[in-house]
Amino acid sequence: MDFDIKLFDDYRENNRLEAKKARGGLPNSLWDTYSAMANCYGGVILLGVIEREDGSFATTGLKDIEKLKKDFWNVINDRKKVSINLLTDEDVEAYEIHDDVVMAIHVPQATREEKPVYLNDNLFGGTFRRNGEGDYHCTPGEVRAMLREQTEETSDMKVLDELEISDLNLDTIHAYRSRHAALRPNHVWEKLSDAEYLEQIGAARQSRTDKQIRPTGACLLMFGEEYKILYEYPEYFLDYREMLDPTIRWTDRLQSSSGDWTGNLFDFFFRVNSKITKDLKSWMGLPELMIHQCIRQCVRHLPTA
Repeated sequence: MDFDIKLFDDYRENNRLEAKKARGGLPNSLWDTYSAMANCYGGVILLGVIEREDGSFATTGLKDIEKLKKDFWNVINDRKKVSINLLTDEDVEAYEIHDDVVMAIHVPQATREEKPVYLNDNLFGGTFRRNGEGDYHCTPGEVRAMLREQTEETSDMKVLDELEISDLNLDTIHAYRSRHAALRPNHVWEKLSDAEYLEQIGAARQSRTDKQIRPTGACLLMFGEEYKILYEYPEYFLDYREMLDPTIRWTDRLQSSSGDWTGNLFDFFFRVNSKITKDLKSWMGLPELMIHQCIRQCVRHLPTA
């Protein structure tokens, strides 16, 4: 009988959905997929489902769903089998499909502090990632790269649980998206909502507290209003001064605290950029990558509240 895959359509893209029969209990490959999804972008594992050649799905008939759940939690909490349990009770759901049951396991993306997620107490032999074909063993180099990234969470990566995407300056976000669209016409991200788009570019992440997409510190600095930025970063202050005459303190000045513009990093970059280039006859242009470098440098020197 058919399974309503529309419930998980969002996960079918980017190889974030995996179906497994699980007729005889928990399949061994389940844990490879858990590790792989956690080390990449997360995803959903469906137990009791098969994918037909035409791409449609059908249920297989799980037996004793309660025992299956109990076995699952026992294994995922066994540190000799799985290095870390990223899941809560809400991440494991059972769906009744006519006379069948499907078990859905929502695997979140591990933070860089939690990576690599590995199996069987074997760091270099039990770490997996996703690619176009499914799960594959990470190379020692890929594992070492994840270990190097296990640094303390920086302020720019912090998820701001008290803020929503609507708290940001939407005009700034749309200006950023317009520039991206001009640079990459017909990009697949153009159809995404603002929240989904920000998540894709790394400016927003799912909150662990309520599972909602929330801005990161970098996102607030980039797209927020100055007065809201100050709630999180009390010493935040941007100041551009143009000093063309040594007898005058400055001939032009732009401050984030003036109140007549957003005061965020995105608008500051382009306002200053415009002032610098306005009277130049020839100019090669500052790369927009400097925006991201600017965020990194500014945030790392801002004490949190």
